[in-house]
Amino acid sequence: MSLIKKERQTRETYITINLDLYGEYLEKSKITTGIGFLDHMLELFSFHSGVIFELTAEGDLEVDFHHTVEDIGITLGQALEAALGERQGLARYGEATIPMEEALSQAVIDLARRPFLVYQVTFPVERIGTFDTELV
Repeated sequence: MSLIKKERQTRETYITINLDLYGEYLEKSKITTGIGFLDHMLELFSFHSGVIFELTAEGDLEVDFHHTVEDIGITLGQALEAALGERQGLARYGEATIPMEEALSQAVIDLARRPFLVYQVTFPVERIGTFDTELV
């Protein structure tokens, strides 16, 4: 396996990621997005998944967080897709239900390359710190 490098540049953002799916090249994740809550959530994702990555994001945060959050998601998804490759030796399905960060979360994953999302969340507040909950 190799170190996956992805980059995305738009008028509003510049995102770079180095992703190490199996911990062969990077010792620990380093995440700098300029958005504290997003850094925290990505650090939790890295820790609990075992996926190590270095991610740097520059964006028009003075306008809002939308462009940066969206482009990080796109770039991280592309890096994971490249790292998984043909998925040989991987289980196609996975599922977990866990309590985390004062919430009960369930994730069901199918690596069949047919994207689909069911998202059933109601937030009692519009923001978590400075982070708009509609961006989750």
